[in-house]
Amino acid sequence: MIPTQDPMEIRTPRSQYSPEREVTVEPTLSRELPASLDHARVAIVHYWFVARRGGEKVVEAMASIFPQADIFSVVVDYEALPESLRGRTIATSFLQKIPASSRWHRRFLPLYPLALEQFDLSAYDLVLSSESGPAKGVLTRASTCHVCYCHSPMRYLWDFYHHYKNGATLGRFSRPIFTLASHYLRLWDSASAERVDYFVANSRNVATRIRKQYRRESTVIHPPVSTHAGYLAEKTEDYYLVAGQLVDYKRVDLAIEACNQLGRRLHVVGEGEQWARLRCIAGPTISFLGALPDRDLREQYARCRALLFPGEEDFGMVPVEAQSFGRPVISFGRGGVLETVKPVIEGSSQVPESSTGIFFKEQSADALADAILSFEQIECRFSPRFIREQSLQFAPEHFRQKFVEFLGKKWLEFHDGERRA
Repeated sequence: MIPTQDPMEIRTPRSQYSPEREVTVEPTLSRELPASLDHARVAIVHYWFVARRGGEKVVEAMASIFPQADIFSVVVDYEALPESLRGRTIATSFLQKIPASSRWHRRFLPLYPLALEQFDLSAYDLVLSSESGPAKGVLTRASTCHVCYCHSPMRYLWDFYHHYKNGATLGRFSRPIFTLASHYLRLWDSASAERVDYFVANSRNVATRIRKQYRRESTVIHPPVSTHAGYLAEKTEDYYLVAGQLVDYKRVDLAIEACNQLGRRLHVVGEGEQWARLRCIAGPTISFLGALPDRDLREQYARCRALLFPGEEDFGMVPVEAQSFGRPVISFGRGGVLETVKPVIEGSSQVPESSTGIFFKEQSADALADAILSFEQIECRFSPRFIREQSLQFAPEHFRQKFVEFLGKKWLEFHDGERRA
């Protein structure tokens, strides 16, 4: 039996971290928040810190707006903690005490509702939850304003449930456990949506899911992407690129199979549970580079012919990052890329010179291979400068400005309603 207990407060010692990791300083804007928020007690709740991906970058942006905020997370891998959050006080749940909890965090999913509800947030005026894993389920006072930035309702419980349930990552014994636990977690997830006062969605795609699964409206604010780190290389090299976590739903296998068919060079950047399986199907033109430092990843972006993006993402920062280097995106035409990539459309004014990529309609290796061949016929017509300029609309300062404006408005609205009540 796992005991329930008060969350542990841990100040992360700087000595635990490698000095080799690069820090990118982003432009900042002055905050235009109501004066009452300057002295508000703020808590930021994130599901887990086990890698630095899109959700963690959003939390970093929130923390920069509220440097006085305390941070709560179910599980933290301190080696993977973003540079800007090192040295800040982070409260973790009882799950943190379980050995290797950061590695096996997904196995503890049935315990997350209990873990989240043990966080005592009664002293806070404003709670910001970052939701993709469960985070919005925290308990707050009636006088506390709770804003949830939703990267997506939990995919493995909703839209992609059957894909996960029938996937290769679950075994003979774990599959029935997952199936049973998911049923009850969906009930809790739906109920916990009522604990949120205001939802923010990271894309119109996710706003549709929030409306469907939670019956709630949301405001779309795209997440911050480090587009200022991008640049236009003097020359490109003869390889395509896949970058990101190597997990099933990213469908990196399709990129590998397509490049195997065509004999095209493909660089695979990232690590994950699919690593061994993907290595088994890779041909001689496929190179696995692992997780790269920021400087090396930028070099890969800048010199590739194009980014291959065969998965369906909620928003998808990787295509925006690739475009910030002026590189086109060859993507499955569903999900967040509909908002971030301007595809070539045959027979219209959407020609390569005013486009940032190509879509393929069927999520298959053959469809991707056809899209690569189509891209190669018009490759020289794409404008790297135009592609980069299109990416700048997702720069961190735009997120910051829109999120600050949203919070200021909703903070006043919440307390105005409180006074009327």
